[in-house]
Parts: sequence; C-alpha cells; structure tokens
Amino acid sequence: MTFGPLVTTQWLAEAWNDGDLTILDASWHMPAAQRNARDEYLGAHIPGALFYDLDALSDRTTSLPHMLAPAEVFSAAIGALGIGSSDRIVVYDTLGLFSAPRAWWTLRAMGHARVAVLDGGFPKWKNEGRPTEQGEVKRAPRTFDAAVHAALVRDLAQIQSNIAGAEAQLIDARSAARFEGREPEPRAGLRGGHIPGSRNVPFSRVVAPDGTLRPPRELAAIFKAAKVDLDRPVIATCGSGVTASVLALALETIDKKAVPVYDGSWSEWGARADTQINTGPAT
Repeated sequence: MTFGPLVTTQWLAEAWNDGDLTILDASWHMPAAQRNARDEYLGAHIPGALFYDLDALSDRTTSLPHMLAPAEVFSAAIGALGIGSSDRIVVYDTLGLFSAPRAWWTLRAMGHARVAVLDGGFPKWKNEGRPTEQGEVKRAPRTFDAAVHAALVRDLAQIQSNIAGAEAQLIDARSAARFEGREPEPRAGLRGGHIPGSRNVPFSRVVAPDGTLRPPRELAAIFKAAKVDLDRPVIATCGSGVTASVLALALETIDKKAVPVYDGSWSEWGARADTQINTGPAT
C-alpha cells in the first residue's frame, strides 16, 4: 500500500517494526468533553507511540488555539520528542478520525511530506484485538528541520482578500447550526455565523460511523452536494483549525492535493469586530 495520506490498521501492524517508522498519538478533545488526552495515552496506546500534544506543539505566544508555531520552535519541540526529518510518521487519535488530521496537516505545513493518518484510529486498532501498552514512550532527541510550506496555510489577510477576489472556495467543517448562527459557539466571545461565500461540509459527514474516512466516491458526492466545485481551488476552515484538517485529508484522498487550512479559523474571525459575518444557510 502506498504510504499516505491514509494507512490501514493492517498496514501499520505489518510495518510496526520498520526502523524509520514513528507512531504518534495525536488525540485532543474539546474542553467540554472533560477528557484528558495525555492521561488516556498513558493508560493505553499503540505500542511505541509517542504523545503528540496538540496544544504544547502550537504557537504559545498567541491566545488563538492550535496556531502553527514558528518553524524553529516546532523543529526543536519535535526533535526533542525523538522524531527526525527522515522518519515516516503515522498519526492517530482516540476518536477514530478527529484530531489526528490536524497533526497530519501541521507536519505537512512544516515541510514534512512523509506522514499519514491511521484510518479508524485507536478505536479500530483496539476493536481488532491488536496490542496496546501503558506508560510514556521516550526517545533520545533527534534533528528535525522544519520549514513552513506556505501553500498549505492561509491567514486572516488572505481570507479577506479571497472574499474580494473569490479565487478559492472556502469550506467550513463546523456543524450546520454553528455555520448558520443558530447555535452558540463552544468558545466564549465568538459571534455566530460564517465567513461570506463559505460552503458548509460538517466534518462528521465525511467520517463513517466506524471512525474511518468514507470511500472516495462518497466523499466526492458529499462535496458536490454542498456545491463545492472540485475543479477549483479550495480552503478549509472550522472552529480552530482541527476539523478543517479532516476536510483537507478527505479532499487529499480524492486527489485534491495540498488543500490549505485557514489557521485562525472561526476562533480568529468570529472574535473580531472588523470581520464580515453572514448567517443562515450558504447562498
């Protein structure tokens, strides 16, 4: 099986002892879930997996969640975990397909192309009776050379410019109720609604009930139903850049390569007084 953007549990079981393979538990939960991803990792994880702390490996100088860290900061933090630039990396999470794609996108945005997401994540691995272990895995530090791949990242100014020029389609991964402004945002201080011109494809639509990504034909139909033209450029967004990465992964599997994510997403756009907001269904 070709490596990336998805690998199966069977692939991982067969490649588990490969010397260049690194496995990362990139689990993260919304604060309202009252779950501690690190504690859960310590209780059970795929053997040999390192813990990828989504918050600790983000930019700590901003109040916005999960923002990309400067390349030199990210390089030092990843290298300290024992991950090298030559590694093949497989990321997974404990919900099946939720936060792992954000780690996948981050690593790619930092110039590391050899990364894949475990389809179905830890739930599928456990349900198949595959081995797990407890405790923290530690490695000696290694050298990781990050360099931002700008084609995968969009900022506020670029989104504002895109509204004016409509060069790319903006696809929002939040629920329809949040997108339309009918349901309060989970983060305090954010207005409801969506960025003008956005299309809504809730990330849950592209994930099957068993936590795996839906087949390519179904994915294409889902985007088409949301009036997304797959022959035109797209940008993914969501609440904080996590589930936008699920859409970027889904689009990658149907040959929509190098889909950028609006890093600040609604946590930035919805908090500002000078950004335009629409409510109701996409028009």
